[in-house]
Amino acid sequence: MIKKKKPAPTPPASSKSKQASRYWMVKQEPEGYSWDDLTRDGRTDWTGVRNFQARNNLRQMKVGDRVLFYHSGEQKAVVGIAQVANAAYPDPTADEDQWVAVDIKPLKPLREPVTLVAIRAHPKLSNLSLVRQSRLSVMPVTKEEFETIIALGDGKKPKKG
Repeated sequence: MIKKKKPAPTPPASSKSKQASRYWMVKQEPEGYSWDDLTRDGRTDWTGVRNFQARNNLRQMKVGDRVLFYHSGEQKAVVGIAQVANAAYPDPTADEDQWVAVDIKPLKPLREPVTLVAIRAHPKLSNLSLVRQSRLSVMPVTKEEFETIIALGDGKKPKKG
C-alpha cells in the first residue's frame, strides 16, 4: 500500500513580505474631476499623468495605500481620503508604453478642507512635497504628514513641532 504524503504546512508569511501601507497625495483641478465626482463614481482610473516623477510615484502605489485628494486651482485644499483600489497598469490614454495609471476609490471626505495656507503654516508639514514641489501631481506623504492633515481636516489642532 502506498502512503500519500501529507502536504507540507505552509510557512507563516514573513513580516518582511507584508509591506506597510504607504501614503500619497494626488492633485486635481476640481473643474476637471472633483472629490464629488469621485464620490459619485465610487472609483476612478487615475490616468493622464505625463510627468516622470509622478509616474514613478504611481508605479510605487499598492492596493490599500491611503491617498489624500487635493483640489488644485482656486480652492487649493485637501478635501478627502481615498484608497488605491488597483495598482499600476498601462495607462489606456497614453500613446507610449511608459505611462501608467492606478485606480482609486473614495473613503471619506474631510470635515473641513485643509488649505494650502494651513499646510504651509504647520511646522510638521514643512517638508511636504506639496510645499517643496508644488507642480508635482502625485507625491508621497509620510505617515506623520498624513495624520497631521487628517487631524486638521477633522477640526483638531495637532501638536506642533
